[in-house]
Amino acid sequence: MAEDKKRAAHCAQCDLDLFERSCLFESGKGAKGCPTLTRQDVVRAANKAYEAPETLEFARQASIQESECYANRDQSPYVLQPCKTRIVEVAEFAQKMGYKRLGLAFCLGLMNEAKTVAEIFEAWGFEMVSVMCKAGRTSKKAVLGLEDDEMIYRGMDEPACNPVFQAELLNHERTEFNILLGLCVGHDSLFFQHAKAPTTVLAVKDRVTGHNPLAAVYGVSMYHQRIKVPGL
Repeated sequence: MAEDKKRAAHCAQCDLDLFERSCLFESGKGAKGCPTLTRQDVVRAANKAYEAPETLEFARQASIQESECYANRDQSPYVLQPCKTRIVEVAEFAQKMGYKRLGLAFCLGLMNEAKTVAEIFEAWGFEMVSVMCKAGRTSKKAVLGLEDDEMIYRGMDEPACNPVFQAELLNHERTEFNILLGLCVGHDSLFFQHAKAPTTVLAVKDRVTGHNPLAAVYGVSMYHQRIKVPGL
């Protein structure tokens, strides 16, 4: 157990040149704990999932969609040329899978964006079912047991975000593919746990960066240094 923990996979710390990596080339090398080299039993078990026709088709279309997000792939030598936005990619993938009815689970803070997003997907010919995080008016006090000092707006019975209701409603409406827009950390996890249809994310919640969490990652060496010093 100790040896297994010591060699835990940690691809984020691999410092090999991209063209030397075993995950990309059969003759490549791997850093300590490289899962491509040390977890072949897990790879084989995972790949067996593609024997299920529905999983195989989903993965096949996802890979085709990935390729189609780059232009001029017939050129040689090829230099990456991305050409499609995330929302176009989602719409095209849903078309490839033959989906007709899409679910949109969104946050109150992005209700204007949700209206536009729904209109875009409808313009592509999809039927939309949407549900906001506060739908159902579930009490933070009565249901979640929060105290007044744990509320955003104190002194009132604040409605909770209810991602379980969002998921169950879309289950009830028999959506074929769900899209998350700005759900909070934790709330998105609960949605994934309870949704029956496959789910993708259009945008995540980040109140400080205008819902662009990588802005803090890009700025960690300068303006966002403090996030690497927790507790200050």
